[in-house]
Amino acid sequence: MSRRSLRARLVWLILGVIALVLVPLGVYSMRRTINEVNELSDGRLAQSARTLQTLVDEIGLPALQKRSAETGMVVPVATKPRQEVVLHGHTYESEVGFQVFDRTGRTLMATGNMTALPAPDAAHFGYQDVRLGHYRWRLFTLPPTDDGLVVRATERYDSRRDITVALWVEHALAPLIALPVLALLIGWAVRRGLRPLEALAAKLAARKPGSRDTLDVIEAPRELEPVLDALNSQFTLLEEALERERRFSADVAHELRTPLASTMINLENAQASRDTGEADIALSGARESLAALARRVEQLLSLARLEASSRAEPHADIDLLTVARTVIEELAPLIGDSDVELDVALADGRLMVRGHEVALAALLRNLLENALRHVPMGGLVKLIIQREQAHAAIDVIDNGEGIPPERRAAVFARFHREAGSRGDGYGLGLSIVQRAAQLHDATIELLDSPYGQGLRVNVRLPLSRG
Repeated sequence: MSRRSLRARLVWLILGVIALVLVPLGVYSMRRTINEVNELSDGRLAQSARTLQTLVDEIGLPALQKRSAETGMVVPVATKPRQEVVLHGHTYESEVGFQVFDRTGRTLMATGNMTALPAPDAAHFGYQDVRLGHYRWRLFTLPPTDDGLVVRATERYDSRRDITVALWVEHALAPLIALPVLALLIGWAVRRGLRPLEALAAKLAARKPGSRDTLDVIEAPRELEPVLDALNSQFTLLEEALERERRFSADVAHELRTPLASTMINLENAQASRDTGEADIALSGARESLAALARRVEQLLSLARLEASSRAEPHADIDLLTVARTVIEELAPLIGDSDVELDVALADGRLMVRGHEVALAALLRNLLENALRHVPMGGLVKLIIQREQAHAAIDVIDNGEGIPPERRAAVFARFHREAGSRGDGYGLGLSIVQRAAQLHDATIELLDSPYGQGLRVNVRLPLSRG
């Protein structure tokens, strides 16, 4: 299928609709007009026959029969030759004629062009079509009068055909002339009507990357307003996404630079050292830096996976308790090495929520890891998951140093790390938790721990309605 411009499509569609409406109406009107012309001609033919019949009655049958018997021939319509009247190139007198017959079928009176037409039989009265010479004729024969006179009026079909041709020309010529004119006018109107789209295209072409200016078209039609609103909304979302990516890239570059630099320094020290002990220490430091780098990259990938899963995967019904058990099994080695007691209290049965399994696992994993890093050796971390009316409530409670209320809002920022935290955290854990909560329309609060010190993180997710 060829790709036409919107302008050409509109012009052809409008012309097609006009033709689709006007052509059938024209044909129907033409047929009706021709039928009415034929009826009018037939009526005129019948009226001519009636008029002639009246005139013949006035002359009288005996007079016609006497004159016909005396001459032994048909009584002519005119005793003297007359020049036919020519009007607009036509000799209309030769296109009409009549005949008068007596009771026996003898021709008493006839025009010169009808003398060769035989008398009608008893069954042929009214309208009839015959061929005489080179022409077709329309006949109208009146029933016999009381005196036995039969009157017939005739008309050649040529005259009717001329009228029909004139009607066809009159009906067809106007559309044939009007359609090209309409095409030009419609093309001009469509081109003028599409100017707002051209203005919009020019605005888009002139728009600079990163511009936050609102896209606006002067005197934009109402139909274009939703398009402009949608474009402005998409531009805003796109600019925000690009800004987030720029910040994220800058943060990643900044955060990865330190462990990479530390690794390079340790490797250079190990290579330059001739003491085996010093080289082992340097290599151990390089290994720790690489482990820290791997950990940081894993957290960054977790953030990326959260964003990707929210865009690519639809929400599904997920058992939050099953996800929690899987995360606990995954963190078992870390829990065993941390010398921290983990107390788990899960609700009975199933706790179904709508969301993404990857995001929920990341939320629980980072909550537990964050608590384990901020609790001193021998401390306590408690995980509680229970049903609270139409929500699933997740509580992660520890007895560590906690976070003062005035600094709790800041800990959700990326790469923010509280002083005195234990372990190899890099300030991404709570940022991941917050993003996962946003993806599930969940609320997250940092509260005081019931153990007198420490922190309580409370997350509430809507339960599935299924």
